[in-house]
Amino acid sequence: MKNPTVGELLKEHRDRLKLCLITGEKALERQIHTAEVNRPGLALAGHSAHFRAERIQIIGRGEHDFCLKSPPKALTASLAAMLSYSGIPCLVITRNLKTPEPLAQACRKYKVPLLRTSLDTATFVGELSALLEDRLAPVVRLHGVLVDVYGLGVLIQGEAGIGKSECALELVKRGHILVSDDIVEIRQKHGQVLIGGCPEPLKHYMEVRGLGIIDVKLLFGIGSILNCSQIGLVMQLEMWNPTLPYERSGLNRGTTKIIDVEIPLVRIPVSPGRNLAVLIEVAALNQRLKSQGYFSAETFNQNLIARMSAQRGRSAG
Repeated sequence: MKNPTVGELLKEHRDRLKLCLITGEKALERQIHTAEVNRPGLALAGHSAHFRAERIQIIGRGEHDFCLKSPPKALTASLAAMLSYSGIPCLVITRNLKTPEPLAQACRKYKVPLLRTSLDTATFVGELSALLEDRLAPVVRLHGVLVDVYGLGVLIQGEAGIGKSECALELVKRGHILVSDDIVEIRQKHGQVLIGGCPEPLKHYMEVRGLGIIDVKLLFGIGSILNCSQIGLVMQLEMWNPTLPYERSGLNRGTTKIIDVEIPLVRIPVSPGRNLAVLIEVAALNQRLKSQGYFSAETFNQNLIARMSAQRGRSAG
């Protein structure tokens, strides 16, 4: 996905961020590569050795006061060192503070966009970081169905025609919430978090073989759909194959990698008579127990080993 430009940020979020352009109309094509911002206090003082030029530069009340009190010649030299970096996206003055003239001149000279916001610094940085984190997050689109089951995002995958949509439809009938059918758009957020959503044209629609396209929101109500959910479990539906070893005890914990995040994986063999919706409900509840530190299979195994050890002790006695 193409990185956003300063012009796109200004156009799309002008009202939310209370932004206006001071100078740099011809440099709005500069790209934004990171959601992190920088307070250039040291760079304004002439210490630019570790200046983070790739970030949006925030001129808050402290930096603004420094610019007003600094000797113009020294400030001009510091600004020249700052703005000569080609990768700097833009500068933003917060709190509707008046623009120091040396700063405006330097931005015009080095063709760097200079913006102003009426928001205070902390509020602006929070809003800007949230917007950019969402826009710049790594994204992948996977074939499958995403359902929120007991508050856990369950990604159901498998070959075409194996019954993913029918299984999701049964889960919705049982009171769970559909996020996306057929295509799931997944974003990786900070903290190894995967958020799954639905591409705009497919929202609240589902394709069921034999029925065609259905509108889940109209059929089951607004409470049956959700814009996004954090993915905590992947259910892989596979046609039953008696030659394959399927998990029986639950001691082996399968995982799969989506983008850079390892997600628990459960493989479910599909055969006539199996209630897949119930199996997915139980798998979701079991995964929530695991996230709280309780592993049913390991507890059963430890109890069994302790019982066998006690019996051996009695036999030896």
